[in-house]
Amino acid sequence: MARFLAAAMFAVAGILISASAWSFCGFYVASAGTELFNQASKVVLARSGDRTVITMANDFQGDVDEFAVVIPVPTLIEREQIHVTDNAIVDHLDAYTAPRLVEYFDRDPCISDDRYAFAVPPQRTATGEIIWPHSGVFGVTVEASYTVGEYDIQILSATDSGGLAAWLTENGYGIPEGAESVLESYLRQGVHFFVAKVNLQEQERLGYSYLRPLQVAFETDRFMLPIRLGTVNADGPQELFLFTLTETGRVETTNYRTVRLPSDRPVPLYVQDDFAEFYTAMFDRQVAQTDMRVVFLEYAWDMAWCDPCAADPLSPSQLRELGAFWVRDDGTPARNVFVTRLHLRYDAERFPEDLMLQETGDRENFQGRFVVTHPWAGPIECPAGRQYLASLPRRFETEAQSLANLTGWDIADIRQRMEADGQSMTLLGGNEGDWIEELWPD
Repeated sequence: MARFLAAAMFAVAGILISASAWSFCGFYVASAGTELFNQASKVVLARSGDRTVITMANDFQGDVDEFAVVIPVPTLIEREQIHVTDNAIVDHLDAYTAPRLVEYFDRDPCISDDRYAFAVPPQRTATGEIIWPHSGVFGVTVEASYTVGEYDIQILSATDSGGLAAWLTENGYGIPEGAESVLESYLRQGVHFFVAKVNLQEQERLGYSYLRPLQVAFETDRFMLPIRLGTVNADGPQELFLFTLTETGRVETTNYRTVRLPSDRPVPLYVQDDFAEFYTAMFDRQVAQTDMRVVFLEYAWDMAWCDPCAADPLSPSQLRELGAFWVRDDGTPARNVFVTRLHLRYDAERFPEDLMLQETGDRENFQGRFVVTHPWAGPIECPAGRQYLASLPRRFETEAQSLANLTGWDIADIRQRMEADGQSMTLLGGNEGDWIEELWPD
């Protein structure tokens, strides 16, 4: 996960703020991008009506003089229908849609939930458009926004330190304990606040691992992707990541079964350090269980927002560069762009036909997402806290079973690794008789 430290330095004191890419429902900590898989191709297919733009990126390695690609297209292609684009845009789309690991932290079980009720959820209009509470909420106003180099910068004013702390927390700036009083001291001086985050698009632009993608635009009444030629000289099964940009909703295959990737599964804490190994093992198992005959849905979401965001949504100009010609580049967030991420491992035997596609009216959000949850590590001095401790071994066992089912890894090895990581299956506190003591305390 991209992290950086920003210091708010003033004449008297400073606050060190750690920015992490997260939303109010959890911290995003890792993602499973296409780079985890060998012999992987990335294709972006933008379509509206019969107008189609295909962007193709390959993982070719070796002397570029030896590179060649054969692309079946439905019509005669003129020069103006061919374009070369930047890898960074495709990489950004990959990062935005990648299956991800998020982390949560248990709250103090001895404090009631109303202490955490400051967060304001996003609102939606009648048409489903999301309105984020980023400005004018908690007494915070975004006075100016800039992009400077690889940083997105905002200048804030605020009327209340508690509201400012809540705004910063909701927008990914994890403030340290005790910072609210320092914020209040600066607010009394009438200062503004300079906040910054890394712009992932600019960061990714610094390095490439693929040849620049080729693009072809044409009109056809067939919504499909040719894949058969790719199996002719393939050395074993290949990985294909298909990203579609459409106006109405999710895309699925019609001549092969499209299934959703397992999602929202709890996993042990140590997966945070081994997410790449976990994800490839999990996907290998899914492929084996389906005899490599299905297309997996890894992500389906409205491009206007995300939760949690593995990367910023693509801008209107980026979406137009990828072929979403219906998007207006007028300085407002992109609307009417639904992104679908499909992942398949294929060979000529199990995928003898090209992919036939259809756009559905389904706009239900979906993401391949896995969850680690950190237990409360602070002091516990209440009956509810003892009950909480007593519940942890059962939760840890559930996480172990989930990981074993997803990957096929040996459950004994998983338990041993969890024990070494502090996730003991032994009762941590309390016992079955505690309820009697709590019923008639001395």
